[in-house]
Amino acid sequence: MELSESVQRGLQSLADPSAVDQSGFQALVDASFRSLLSSHGDPAVLDLPELKRIDRILLKQIHTAAATFILEAVKLNADRSAVSSSLEELTFSTERIEIFCGTYQKHKKELDRLLASIGRRPAQINDVSWRLQYHTKNGQLDKVNEPFYLISLNTENGGSSEDINFACTTEQLQDLVGKLKDAAKSVEKASQM
Repeated sequence: MELSESVQRGLQSLADPSAVDQSGFQALVDASFRSLLSSHGDPAVLDLPELKRIDRILLKQIHTAAATFILEAVKLNADRSAVSSSLEELTFSTERIEIFCGTYQKHKKELDRLLASIGRRPAQINDVSWRLQYHTKNGQLDKVNEPFYLISLNTENGGSSEDINFACTTEQLQDLVGKLKDAAKSVEKASQM
């Protein structure tokens, strides 16, 4: 598994018994899986009594590394032996590997379904509408008299339609149009190859 240096450092801290004791290890692994599976981000996911002894910054780094590793393993459909060998390379003890792999096996199907539900391609833009507006005064009641555009993109993804709305200045709109033209040229060149 290809892991960035920061993810490797975070996982090595998780493997280190002097940084994370055994009860903290189990709680942190469970919290990492729970945070990935919860439908809403729980800010208190790391507020467990077993984790109070760990420095907050280090705790967040370890949690991020563990969540990244879990998602990468699920994305690659890694089996228990692949996860185990990756953790061995990161100096995990046999006991910690067993705990991690057991939790991974328990939640792998749920995470696989979650990743599959995200989709594989971005939404397709079907229509664009826009409206010109003017800022006449700002919050301090000063005259501004600047135009801005309200843009609405009608998109479709997997049969469902959604509108994406945003406002932009004239300069931002010109930049957006320029980037869209560049993208169209790139697609045209790629299709001719």
